[in-house]
Amino acid sequence: MLQFSFSKIALVVIVIVASVFFAAPNFLPASITAKAPSWWKPVSLGLDLRGGSRLLLEVDTGAVFKEQLAGMEETARSALREAKIRYRNIRTTDDVVYVQLEQTSDLSTAVDSINKLAGGALVERAGDDRVRISIPDKLKRDREQGAVSQSLEIVRRRIDEFGTSEPSIQRQGTDRIVVELPGVSDPARIRDLLGKTAKMTFHLVEPDVTSNDPRDLPPGAFLLPDARDANFKYVLRRRVEVSGDRLVDAQASFKDGGQPIVNFRFDTAGGRAFAQTTSANINQRFAIVLDDKVVTAPVIKSAITGGAGYIEGIGNATEAKDLALVLRAGALPAPLNVLEERTVGPGLGTDSIQAGGTAALVGGGLVIIFMIVAYHTFGLFAVFGQIFHMLTLFATLSVLGGSLTLPGIAGVVLSLGMAVDANVLIYERMREEYRSGKTLLSSITSGFQNAFATIVDANLTTLIAAGILFFLGAGPVRGFALTLFIGILTSMFSAVMVTRMQVWLWYRARKRTELPV
Repeated sequence: MLQFSFSKIALVVIVIVASVFFAAPNFLPASITAKAPSWWKPVSLGLDLRGGSRLLLEVDTGAVFKEQLAGMEETARSALREAKIRYRNIRTTDDVVYVQLEQTSDLSTAVDSINKLAGGALVERAGDDRVRISIPDKLKRDREQGAVSQSLEIVRRRIDEFGTSEPSIQRQGTDRIVVELPGVSDPARIRDLLGKTAKMTFHLVEPDVTSNDPRDLPPGAFLLPDARDANFKYVLRRRVEVSGDRLVDAQASFKDGGQPIVNFRFDTAGGRAFAQTTSANINQRFAIVLDDKVVTAPVIKSAITGGAGYIEGIGNATEAKDLALVLRAGALPAPLNVLEERTVGPGLGTDSIQAGGTAALVGGGLVIIFMIVAYHTFGLFAVFGQIFHMLTLFATLSVLGGSLTLPGIAGVVLSLGMAVDANVLIYERMREEYRSGKTLLSSITSGFQNAFATIVDANLTTLIAAGILFFLGAGPVRGFALTLFIGILTSMFSAVMVTRMQVWLWYRARKRTELPV
């Protein structure tokens, strides 16, 4: 029997009211929606509709491996220092670190000492007085994949700090990241922002060393250029006194005289290390290194126990702001190379919206005419159901924070056609039952009951396909799959619940004897 309980009516009414409420921002002027809360916003437009910038970045995994080897060198020095074993040199050749010992009798002790700190690296003998340290392929791959995942997260943080609305940041392949920024017309600043590794370390400057010849440097020292004068080089101790990953905050500010600076603050462990280093090295120079360049190297006048400091020597206020931003977001584990950069003008998106809107209006108008001509009163019920379907679709996209792209418009139109198809299946089944001699009530009941299995079967296969496209696809494919998936769900609810409630109300309004289809 055709039944529709009060609880079902209440459910449909609640869904309709909620759909109208959350879809309303899509039809209101921008001046109103701009002041609305974040949870009541219109559907954002994708890059192809709104215009903006698209960057394809590649993580330099080769640099990650070089850093691993450099870390192995420092590990070997620390292990030998703790074991009080003297060595002649430590060098890297053919992706392998070799340690030359002074005494052959220390070889076994050296292998054991280094192996304790190697962290999975392969440590073995390479002659009577040499230790060979190599990195297994699995450890190398794990470190590279971890660097890509970490880079993806840091890129997302930097974009969020920058304030770009509705960015799309996705991993592509094994070592690439796609960044889409709707509404950003000048990608130069974004490119510079993402290109900075922002790896900051603090090193002591070697006193009384003036030679810039690497062969004359004392053990454990290295050369780095000045950030403002590449010809001037500092001789630094390789040991990292404090690492930039201990930073908890960084803010752009101004020094007396209007010079831009960046104030930074360490966490508890970083502040303690900073205080110990500055208190033990008064009157020594302390270098702040950013991306392998010495930003500043002031003389330590007294112990700094507050866990805070500042970076000076920055060009202008914008550079100071960007530097503070990347320091807050964290350092990239490896450099990012820009492989592709594209800018989409807003004019193309405007034309696409107009063309898509025209196609939707023409298609929707033809569907409305067909449904009313073919099914009369029930056709009007179907039209109202489609209006509800569209409102629910846009309301869901707004609540989920989804973006509407040009392929997404195609998914909307396709879901609209499938929603009409569900109504056609129900009405045609009613017509067949009525022509076979059944009563009006029995024909309506059979129409909804018998067509339901067909509707679910047809839509379920499309739902599975849309789900696969969403999880395995990228960019425009995901936009199409998202709107299609949501549209199918709302169309099924519209056909099965909304249309059925209208038919039930029509039948209960007065005594009906003929099927108006």
